[in-house]
Amino acid sequence: MSTQIPTPADRGSEQSIEQKAVAGLSQGALVRRRFFRHKGAVISMVVLALVVVLAFSSVGTVVGGSGMLQGDSAGGLRVDGWRIAGWWPLNWWTNYPIVNAGQPTLSLFPFQIGEHPFGQDTLGKDIFAQVMRGAQQSIVVMVLVGVVSLVVGVSLGALSGYYRGWADSLIMRFTDVVIIMPIIVIGSIFGILFGGNAIVFGVFLGVLSWTGLARLVRGDFLSLREREFVDAARVAGASDARIIFRHILPNAVGVIIVNTTLLMSAAVLTEAALSFIGFGISAPDVSLGQIISEYREAFRTRPWLFWWPGIFIVTLALCINFIGDGLRDAFDPRQQSKVNRRKARKAAAAIPSAEKLIVSDAPTGDGESQP
Repeated sequence: MSTQIPTPADRGSEQSIEQKAVAGLSQGALVRRRFFRHKGAVISMVVLALVVVLAFSSVGTVVGGSGMLQGDSAGGLRVDGWRIAGWWPLNWWTNYPIVNAGQPTLSLFPFQIGEHPFGQDTLGKDIFAQVMRGAQQSIVVMVLVGVVSLVVGVSLGALSGYYRGWADSLIMRFTDVVIIMPIIVIGSIFGILFGGNAIVFGVFLGVLSWTGLARLVRGDFLSLREREFVDAARVAGASDARIIFRHILPNAVGVIIVNTTLLMSAAVLTEAALSFIGFGISAPDVSLGQIISEYREAFRTRPWLFWWPGIFIVTLALCINFIGDGLRDAFDPRQQSKVNRRKARKAAAAIPSAEKLIVSDAPTGDGESQP
């Protein structure tokens, strides 16, 4: 009596392995699991959180007011607005006595912070306080660009892709007009008119940076509006707003989040570039690009004036880019399929040896086992 040898398809295919890997998991759980498997994205998220906490807790921040310097009752200077003090005792606008010839007092071996860990300029200003304030400005601009671009781009892209017709034509022609506007030139004008205020600057960049996101959202909506679940929602009597925000928009969230992070990364570099040429954040306030621009003549004699603001610019931009890469992989189901296919190949590689064992143990015609 012959024994039927199980085939590889009987023991589990790639499809069955993929189904077992995601069995019982919601879409949110799958996204989180894929994201936390991306080591670069997780490390970048931790580093970005540390930079944000360090920047805002060290030298404090200013809420309201013009941000300009004013005289106080003690004969010194203070920033106009409500300043929330931080744990670092020095500020970014006062000239302090020069210590250690202006060189950084930070040392790793032996570890010590000193009075001015990032050094001082020729006037005695503390570079650590200036860099922390500049990082605050970059973070504020980055967040505002992300929020404004997200709201404007998603709203216009969703309306254009869902309604099509004259609404699509009108919104896309308006998008084409915004695309051809040179951000550097208009940013220079806004920097002169509004004094380089970080909030105004971030809103302005967001108003001009949403076009690419709107086009991507429009493309997704054009495809998703023809799917069966949208037709079922229409038959059930759902309103257009409910279909857009409850049925179609959640299916386009991957594209939206990934491209928003890329816009935020570009905003950090754009703000630094405009501040470097003197049309971004203006004195007496501070930005990372402005620090590099102000001390560019001292590159050979005081290089530490460039190291620290440059490191923070690169860190912010890279962290956002890596987080965007992690989100792209998390929302792309093909990334999980690749992992499952590798697992399936490893499982299939063990099948021939198992078959040999089954064949050798199968009974022969005379009742004896085959040697």
